[in-house]
Amino acid sequence: VPPDDITALFGPNVSDGNIDMFIIGLQEVNSMINKRLKDALFSDQWSERCMDTLSPFGYVLVASQRMQGVQLLVFSKFCHLPFLRGVQTESTRTGLGGYWGNKGGVSARMTVFGHPVCFLNCHLPAHMQNLEQRMEDFESILQQQQFEGGAATGVLDHDVVFWFGDLNFRIEDYDIHVVKCAIDSNKLPLLWERDQLNMAKNTESILDGFMEGPLKFPPTYKFDVGTHTYDTSSKKRKPAWTDRILWRLRRTGSPVPTHNAALQRGLTSWLGGATKVTQHAYRSHMGFTISDHKPVSALFSLHFPFRVSTPLVELQFSQEWCKVSDATVRFTVASNYQRSSWDWVAIYKVGFKHHKDYQAYVWAKGEHATQVTFSEEDLPRDDCEYILGYYSNNMNSIVGLSSPIQHSPTACRSDSSDVSSEDDSTLVLLAPSSRSPSPKTGKHHHRHRRSRSPAVPAMASNPLPSLQGLHLCPRPKESQTRSRSPCSAAKKERLVSPDAVPSPTVSPLSPRSPVSPGGGVSAPEALIAAILGEHRPAQVSPTGVKQIGKGGETDRTKNGNVKS
Repeated sequence: VPPDDITALFGPNVSDGNIDMFIIGLQEVNSMINKRLKDALFSDQWSERCMDTLSPFGYVLVASQRMQGVQLLVFSKFCHLPFLRGVQTESTRTGLGGYWGNKGGVSARMTVFGHPVCFLNCHLPAHMQNLEQRMEDFESILQQQQFEGGAATGVLDHDVVFWFGDLNFRIEDYDIHVVKCAIDSNKLPLLWERDQLNMAKNTESILDGFMEGPLKFPPTYKFDVGTHTYDTSSKKRKPAWTDRILWRLRRTGSPVPTHNAALQRGLTSWLGGATKVTQHAYRSHMGFTISDHKPVSALFSLHFPFRVSTPLVELQFSQEWCKVSDATVRFTVASNYQRSSWDWVAIYKVGFKHHKDYQAYVWAKGEHATQVTFSEEDLPRDDCEYILGYYSNNMNSIVGLSSPIQHSPTACRSDSSDVSSEDDSTLVLLAPSSRSPSPKTGKHHHRHRRSRSPAVPAMASNPLPSLQGLHLCPRPKESQTRSRSPCSAAKKERLVSPDAVPSPTVSPLSPRSPVSPGGGVSAPEALIAAILGEHRPAQVSPTGVKQIGKGGETDRTKNGNVKS
């Protein structure tokens, strides 16, 4: 069971809105049969707790994928949702010769403002002698994971790939006493030279182009649970950097630098002359003692020109809904958007958790339909802010959002003859805006209302999950004078210096302030920061008390960027 408060896992400044995306990865979550059946019927406790923690700050679950104990969650600021398109997930089993999913990889891909990005979370085979098996499994994962449509069908076809997880690489040659002595005397570079992954980067072609920051933190495995002491059991596992975060930019024809050469030129890599990835932080969080691993985290900024700047669907509606006939939403569809009879328009509360966490929805069926109408019983009754969203079944994402609208329980006009309810209300627009909802049956219901969030895909249900996060803060081209995003400042990015960046002065993203930070700065790039970490499953002690595993957390860079 997760603790009541996991805010610290996302960093002390999660409420300021500087992080645009969180990518959360888990390995070895509880995958017992009875637990998996429960998670299939209800969303697991860890993913619910993550959503409960992040949704009040405007983050929405975009994608999730689980394969037994390996889990991946992708969260984003809600105002970026129309620009995260073509969401797909994949999983590859490599345990027991490919028949068991205790080892392998899960991934999520999408286009981020038009740029294909892939997140790959892996749990590779353990033990010193299995280096070759780790490389074979990683290659098998890359070969088997294929996505539909677009130019980026394989993992390495994406402009940017983030690869992370419990990769299980070990330190060769040195015995446990030499390794511990190097750790105690802070002579970590001595151990870098014999780290299996570092050595493999210069010899294994499958690792060409993958980058990683210097390992300036002690090895994160293996610890006695509940302590800061390396393994004292009879097995006496040698400390190792098993938990890693790497990134890769797609080849453009230029020679790929060696790992050492890449480190010498700094932690910045380029894709052509337009896309740049910079790592601002890479660290472990040694304070966590609930696992035999320590979580790791990293911060990246991704700069690129926008390839898309307009939502595929734009929503229009009356500024005030006072009678039933007012509850009509009109929408304009882009010429290049392929509609589906399974698309829908939904009413969400500001702070919704995922695309199925609607208050009510109406099918947007009909090839030439341009509007939908909510019935009186579908209209919200609570005094809070709401958002209208258009969900695309083909793209597995929300492709159109309105600005927040305030619902006030004020009396309606006396001439509202269409209103039959005495408890009628008015929706007041505060800021004018520019796969199937899984119904209970397979038939199309014209509208649907629900009082509680439906179950989302089962996710990690283990003690402290392996956390990784990703932050995106896009900005438009310099020539643009205003953004057409659902939140006007969302695509204006701060150009960040890894050395010194002032703290942002923009209001933090909150349920009542959906604008992302960075307004007022114009540069033809976008900023992404990523945070990653790892987590272990609960282990049952002789007394029957569960000992929970690792978690990741984030903090901010000294220059005002988010870092982990």
